[in-house]
Amino acid sequence: CVEFDADDLEGHRRFLEGVAADHGPIGVAVLAFGILGDQTRAEQDAAHAVQILQTDFVAQVSVLTELANLLRAEGSGKIVVFSSVAGVRVRKANYVYGSAKAGLDGFASGLADSLHGSGVALLLVRPGFVIGRMTEGMDPAPFPSTAVQVADAVVAALGRGRSSVWIPGLLRWVYAVARVVP
Repeated sequence: CVEFDADDLEGHRRFLEGVAADHGPIGVAVLAFGILGDQTRAEQDAAHAVQILQTDFVAQVSVLTELANLLRAEGSGKIVVFSSVAGVRVRKANYVYGSAKAGLDGFASGLADSLHGSGVALLLVRPGFVIGRMTEGMDPAPFPSTAVQVADAVVAALGRGRSSVWIPGLLRWVYAVARVVP
């Protein structure tokens, strides 16, 4: 696990090259960063809304682009991207966070297609409500998961060579129906 400043866009390439230099070729990269933000505040404070989008979409796109370029040059590797069911159907309760995840989901899907045949694979992870530090103090949404359950599902999906995984799997079908319900 290597920490970095996700919002330092100019430093992403240097950071990733440093990781490879210090630890060897990147076999599996798990992008595990983001902020939930405060939806109520974001509705009134444009700077806060932009910060959520900056960290959860723009910074992710920057890291993913640099990482994909690095791994393409190596000819191998796996990238794990954490989207969210919040991005599959953006709702009033968290539309700023959800819109960032919707953008990330679309970007990652396109990036995965572009990586086809390069030796690099991308796993798009779509968890529902995860009980953890980010959601502390919130009432869990239906079908919550723990960080351990998410990690286990990611490991299993990587082992199977999957391109996407919903956690829990039931959410795939719930959101298939939700897409067509007003």
